[in-house]
Amino acid sequence: MNSLRIEQLRAFIESTDTAILVKDEINVGYFSGFQHSEGVFLLTYDKAYLFVDFRYFEAAQKYAVGCEVICFKKLIDDISEILKKECVNKLFAEANALTVSEFNAYKKRFEEHQIELFCNEELDKTISDIRIIKDQTEFDKILKAQQIAEKAYNEVLNYIKPGVTERKIAIELEYLMKQYGAERVSFDLITITGSKTSLPHGVPGDDIIKSGDFFTMDFGSVYDGYHSDTTRTVAVGFATDEQKKIYDIVLKAQLTVLEQVKAGKTCSEIDKVARDIITDAGYGECFGHSTGHGVGLEIHEAPNVSLRGETILKEGMVITDEPGIYIPQKFGVRIEDMLYVTENGYTNFVSLPKELIIL
Repeated sequence: MNSLRIEQLRAFIESTDTAILVKDEINVGYFSGFQHSEGVFLLTYDKAYLFVDFRYFEAAQKYAVGCEVICFKKLIDDISEILKKECVNKLFAEANALTVSEFNAYKKRFEEHQIELFCNEELDKTISDIRIIKDQTEFDKILKAQQIAEKAYNEVLNYIKPGVTERKIAIELEYLMKQYGAERVSFDLITITGSKTSLPHGVPGDDIIKSGDFFTMDFGSVYDGYHSDTTRTVAVGFATDEQKKIYDIVLKAQLTVLEQVKAGKTCSEIDKVARDIITDAGYGECFGHSTGHGVGLEIHEAPNVSLRGETILKEGMVITDEPGIYIPQKFGVRIEDMLYVTENGYTNFVSLPKELIIL
């Protein structure tokens, strides 16, 4: 699939004197097939190059696809040599990958080689539009990451009981995911109890689980570079009528979104479905984040499923569906699935039950 990705990116190049420099680490891996922490991907009108340093050269030769691997000594000079050889004098780079100081330094050095450097947000959008559609290989990796996370989640439920700390659950959940094949966790795990569940991104600490608490887990694993993302809220010992009421409102919003997701819908339309249900129930001010976001090589990527989200859903996009209600100083509920958009609906990566579990 790397050749297709490269050709899609090459469409940005309008003439033989123009080239693209990809510096963002994740984008470099996406187009070259080789994930590493140092180097750049250079695309000209008819060739592709991956520049790496000595540490990665042997591995890049083995794993990079569709590009010539070059072990650089002086990166800008080595890039310039290739560009001169191919009569390139205009070079575009991602605006989001360079700080102002980096851009100025790169621009000055390239100008010494008679190469003009441009940072163009249009290039960033082009790359985002390519990455936003997941192919079958990407689907399979996200699914595998989800399966690893779910296996760990189902096991860690046995640890959630009065007297156990949030930190203990976070440690066990991360350990289990890695034991079952995760490269790492998708993000700092959210495993929070009691009144801390009103914090959408609460940090697990030494707070102790008590009977009557809600316990929220927002978790995910990474498999071959691809992330998963799921949230479930459970009750410990018992749930009050108020807790059940709030849970049911969030569940209704989450399920109603599932009924609406399909190619052709705008992200703002999807967000409004969940937001209207929660607002009509009287808790609109307690739902302050977007209904969802894209997932893939990054845990948060395009599209943004929010009230301002203008992206039209297309087959192959991956989005989350995660409405929530957060009542300050009391408790919160969030339920999150991860969806692969299809022409007439979606495929849900998540197989976990959504009805309220009382442990």
